[in-house]
Amino acid sequence: MSTSRRRFLAASGAIATMANTARWSSAPAQDRARNAGKSRDLAYRSVGELRAMLDTRQVSAAELLEHAIARIEAHDAEINAVVVRDFERARAAASAADASLARGERRPLLGLPMTVKESFNVAGLPTTWGMPAFKDWRPSQDAIAVARLKAAGAVILGKTNIPLAISDWQSFNDVYGTTNNPWDRTLTPGGSSGGAAASLASGYVALELGSDINGSIRQPAHCCGVFGHKPSTGLVPLHGHVPPRAPAAASDGTVGLGVVGPLARTAADLDLALGLLAGPDDADGFAYRLALPPPRHERLAEFRVLLIDSHPLLPTAVAIRDALDRVGQRLGQAGATVARTSSLLPDLAEAARLHQKLVFAFSQAFAPPEAYRRVEAAVAQLSPDDQSLAAWRLRGTIMSHRDWIAANAQRGSLGQQWRALFREWDVVLCPPAVMSAFPHDHQPDQNRREIEIDGRRYPYRDQSVWHGIATTPGLPATVAPVERSTAGLPIGVQIVGPYLEDRTTIAFAQLLEQEFGGFVPPRGMGG
Repeated sequence: MSTSRRRFLAASGAIATMANTARWSSAPAQDRARNAGKSRDLAYRSVGELRAMLDTRQVSAAELLEHAIARIEAHDAEINAVVVRDFERARAAASAADASLARGERRPLLGLPMTVKESFNVAGLPTTWGMPAFKDWRPSQDAIAVARLKAAGAVILGKTNIPLAISDWQSFNDVYGTTNNPWDRTLTPGGSSGGAAASLASGYVALELGSDINGSIRQPAHCCGVFGHKPSTGLVPLHGHVPPRAPAAASDGTVGLGVVGPLARTAADLDLALGLLAGPDDADGFAYRLALPPPRHERLAEFRVLLIDSHPLLPTAVAIRDALDRVGQRLGQAGATVARTSSLLPDLAEAARLHQKLVFAFSQAFAPPEAYRRVEAAVAQLSPDDQSLAAWRLRGTIMSHRDWIAANAQRGSLGQQWRALFREWDVVLCPPAVMSAFPHDHQPDQNRREIEIDGRRYPYRDQSVWHGIATTPGLPATVAPVERSTAGLPIGVQIVGPYLEDRTTIAFAQLLEQEFGGFVPPRGMGG
């Protein structure tokens, strides 16, 4: 990242807890009476709305927290999104936030209740990654992303569910059980940030922290009808988002494939959160922030949009393609320049194979020797002409360092192709996934699972084709809800933009939100 865009800020101090501070409960009785009825419509407020209510004392941090806790206790027996609960410490933090607000202090998230993905270290809370062997392990320090949210005033009330080793597009494990989709309990909310997206869609919190290497923010956002942002590679530190007991500073080992980023119910809230999270690792005790470029445009009519809805390696459900087609039509009606093809678009099939090769080189790097030998034997049986994604996953699993360097050079070339494309186009719109939310499938061997697309069956792991489009070249990608299927399930669109132009993809999502209506609460979840 260019250091010319960095500005140095003094580290934010921790919230001081004082024994005899003013509390919201001491507000005039008429104020409490006026606010008593407000709790009914707090569930689906945005961060911006809640911030205004807190700052003007229409609601207290303690009241917001108790409202969130009440919703979790009312609904989460069925959803199972918030699997680690830290309500008592959150109550103390909310009380401290109220005292700070009463003194006139203002911070972007001061007093706002939040949950974070279980895979992030939060001091004193379990970090298991869904592995039973680590169910009692508790880190002593927060991940940097969590620390930045706390420094902005967020009240962390718990952690949300994930799949085993954050390696699935569902969210179930033997430690915490299964998370269900708030739109339909028989379906998955997605993964690996599935609990995060479900928590937002259920109206528990207004902001969440997730991570993404293979669609793990984008696919759950799509499945649950919320907004999610995969930042540009390197924009948000991974420090503290590591497997249990691993050194907190350990990278994800993928030379920048993995990222952490926000999920929310509005695009504006994504923008706010990204501004708080962005900047290099500040584990030395200082906080850095990155001044990202502003959005390329402010109106839909000014955007040059390349829309692609077909992938050469796997079909995309007709409902998803039809929804994107209607988005393209409405963009054209709004004055945007919309095209369906471009000679500058990289080879999507080669990019998908490269993505799988790199991801599996990492994900299987610590497999036991006998597993490595089994894969080695399987690769020896592959035909050189086998270009299936399954074959490339196997090849990636046993890739040598020499092969890795060659693959990473190929990745650099891919990035150059995308840079050329974004000189002609502002954003690329494509599906976030090949289908909407799908039924739970807990078969342990993912290679034996299948997905159904328009009545035909395909390998489960091949659904990664739209996830790698932004991951491999390190590009920002924002998912925004745009429609619902005939079955009533959310459908999102993935907005891919130029490297470090995260504010462009988020701004475009906000314009789509204004045009299409954005998030809608699931049936039966109320307000």
